[in-house]
Amino acid sequence: MSKLASLDDLLVHELQDIYHAEGQILKALPKMIKAATHPDLKDAFEEHRQQTEGQVRRLEQAFKLLGVPAKGKKCEGMAGLLEEGRKVIEEDALPPVLDAALIAAAQKVEHYEIASYGCVCTYAEMLGYDQVHELLGQNLDEEETTDQKLTALAESVINQEAEDAEDLDAEEARREI
Repeated sequence: MSKLASLDDLLVHELQDIYHAEGQILKALPKMIKAATHPDLKDAFEEHRQQTEGQVRRLEQAFKLLGVPAKGKKCEGMAGLLEEGRKVIEEDALPPVLDAALIAAAQKVEHYEIASYGCVCTYAEMLGYDQVHELLGQNLDEEETTDQKLTALAESVINQEAEDAEDLDAEEARREI
């Protein structure tokens, strides 16, 4: 493990972390798309998959601007969040309830990314790396927008469908008795 002796070192360290995290997310998103049942949620996950590919490219540009190789270091935090998401997919859940759970899992990931990009944006700005700051700021903006879209989708449709599904499931169970 390399020594963190400066804010520059910390910036590179955190970029390596989020770079690895984005790679993990790219692997997980197709599974989330497949597991989602609501078409709008599938579309939101697909849109974010495409955004994530762009975010990886911007991270690679940031590494290049800093003169360091674009390589990740294992992001344990993201690995844990994605493992939680994987377990959600395996739950025996009614489809609308699963969609609500997928949004919750995705938002945990988004909040991790927002925190990470917020930090590296601040470091880049403080160090005077204007182009790096701009690239990372674009990623941060996309993460915040995705989080807002997921919230809107949950509040306008998905959570209500999950609540209604529970009522319908209980009614069906009463009929079977």
